[in-house]
Amino acid sequence: MIGSLHKLHKAFENRTRLGIMSVLAASESLDFNSLKELLDVTDGNLASHLKALEKESFIEVEKSFVDRKPNTRYNITNLGRREFSKHLSALEILIKSQKK
Repeated sequence: MIGSLHKLHKAFENRTRLGIMSVLAASESLDFNSLKELLDVTDGNLASHLKALEKESFIEVEKSFVDRKPNTRYNITNLGRREFSKHLSALEILIKSQKK
C-alpha cells in the first residue's frame, strides 16, 4: 500500500486540478468557458490551475479566434494522460486496500 502512495502525483491533489484532468481525459479538448462552467470555478482560480498543469506539461493550450473572438482550448498531453492514469491506479489500490 505504501508503494501506491508514492505513485500519487502532487499536481492532482487539488480538487480543481483533478477535475480539469478528469474532464480533459474524457474529452478531446475543451475551451476555457466550458471548463469554468463544468467545474464551477472562477476565472482566476481556473487560470491558475491550468497554468500549473501546463507547467508540468500535462495539458496543452491552443489559442485561436472564432468569429473574431479569442478562443482558448485545452487538451491533455500523452504525458498528462499517463501520469493521471498512474494517479488513478494508485488511488484505486489505496481504496481497495482499505476494504479488506
